[in-house]
Amino acid sequence: MNMGKKLTMLLFVFVLLTSLPMTTLAKGPEKKAIHYVALGDSLAWGMSPFQPSIKGLGYPEYLKSRFEQSQYKVKFLNLGYPGLTSQLLQRGIDIDPLVVSEIQKADLITISIGANDILPVRTAPEEVYIALNNLETNLQSILSTIKTRNPNANVYVMGYYNPFPYAPQDHQPALLQLLASLNQKIEAVTTANDYTYIPTDKVISKNYETYLPNPENIHLSEEGYQAVAKEFWKKIDKSKN
Repeated sequence: MNMGKKLTMLLFVFVLLTSLPMTTLAKGPEKKAIHYVALGDSLAWGMSPFQPSIKGLGYPEYLKSRFEQSQYKVKFLNLGYPGLTSQLLQRGIDIDPLVVSEIQKADLITISIGANDILPVRTAPEEVYIALNNLETNLQSILSTIKTRNPNANVYVMGYYNPFPYAPQDHQPALLQLLASLNQKIEAVTTANDYTYIPTDKVISKNYETYLPNPENIHLSEEGYQAVAKEFWKKIDKSKN
């Protein structure tokens, strides 16, 4: 090839490359984007079992990390709050401008709610019955409101683990029955709204010493929050296939 033909070919390649959009020349695929909003109680907020006043990393932060490890670009907001009940969350979804706005924009919503409805009355059977029915009503309102405001959001609702594994053995049957009733209510309302229920009782029960290290506190360790996040991820990852 003579010098003139070489110059012509180089000029052609230069023009071709400079005419391509920059996305064509970028290295690697563009990251998928997801808007993730976490709603719920102190487990969403990330309360530590040893330093309750200090916010740590809850299961939502670890779930966010799993998305990032899977090459997602994550816009994330944790709206969890310690002590939140289903009634307070339902009210917030109705009137709080930030919550309403975030729900409308979210691709993914996770929820942990219900334990604070039951814990204050757990030793009074009649009050437990009333609290469970109120939880069912409030959770139905929460999920139906989310569906109305954002019918395309993927919603995952957490079931609870036994928060009192160190209580005396003769107390355990009643505690486990209460836990089962709570989780049954949460699962029934979740599935009735075509959303996904995430059980956590079995995974946490595998290693209470690691996941619930403080016998005087019901909150999870970092390893416990990671284990819960993994349970969410199993269902989310399966739904992407």
